[in-house]
Amino acid sequence: MALADFFARFYFALDNWLDAAIVPGYTNVGYRIRRALMWNPIDLDVDLSGKVIAITGANSGIGFAAAQALAQRGATIYVLARNLERGEEARTRLIRATRNPHIYFEQIDLSSLASVRGCVDRLLAQTNRLDGLINNAGAEYRTRTLTIDGLEANFATNVLGPFLLTSSLLPVLKRAAHSRIVNVSSGGMYTAKLDVNDFQFERKPFNNLAAYAQAKRAQVMLTEMWAGMLENDDIAVNAMHPGWVDTPIVQAGLPTFRKIVGRFLRTPAEGADTIVWLMAAQRAASITGEFWFDRRERSRHKTPATRSTLEDYRCLWETCEQLTK
Repeated sequence: MALADFFARFYFALDNWLDAAIVPGYTNVGYRIRRALMWNPIDLDVDLSGKVIAITGANSGIGFAAAQALAQRGATIYVLARNLERGEEARTRLIRATRNPHIYFEQIDLSSLASVRGCVDRLLAQTNRLDGLINNAGAEYRTRTLTIDGLEANFATNVLGPFLLTSSLLPVLKRAAHSRIVNVSSGGMYTAKLDVNDFQFERKPFNNLAAYAQAKRAQVMLTEMWAGMLENDDIAVNAMHPGWVDTPIVQAGLPTFRKIVGRFLRTPAEGADTIVWLMAAQRAASITGEFWFDRRERSRHKTPATRSTLEDYRCLWETCEQLTK
């Protein structure tokens, strides 16, 4: 066996072990091992000048880190965020950090269908092309909360809002060659099977973590369907999870977990790496419909219990279409 082949097999086995072990793989330990041993730095040695990319939740955390990395490579960035003041502040910080003046802010509240439509109208008035859309923003509601549209907030914010945003921006995404969509999920989705009889926790007792995990599972399923539908439109659609990152959701929703894992949590930039790779690397341009973690395709299921039928997929899609009309 050639030495190069030996090391390739060793790295593949090590990567699989890290992923299966979860704790070392999902923390910054796994990130640093993979970065040092398995990744090619040339992948992100790219010039994105002329590319236009919209990122939800880009005012902080993983979204901000992704926006900064892409702006540093010359991309025009649309920061889409709910809070007007924080969004404008993020835009200013990004321009200062990257010296890229082509960074803009548009307000969007993904829990409000009217807000999503308004944001789309303003975006389409400013640009006639879009090379990338990153559905990064997410929210975890600790109690069952209804939005202004009367929808359960986890489902509305993490599933319906991004669904409406994506479908509404397809015309401009189709105008750009080799455009890409990246949906940011969560490792928590591995614990969930989509309950097509209760998307919004109207029947079963509400559990905030279960509602969030189910929404993230739905997001991955929609990614598969988008990829199939857009296969002939030169649009790559992928989902990913960032590992365990020190984000506002972890800080607010999982304080005990954060205290235990502590310094082993990933930074936002480490969590954003695969988003940037999927959006910028040439090797990722032609791959679609996959679920990624640390620059490699991963299984969408850890156990058979979370798998859904084709009818479940159809029901999810039709529900999203009906509720976003």
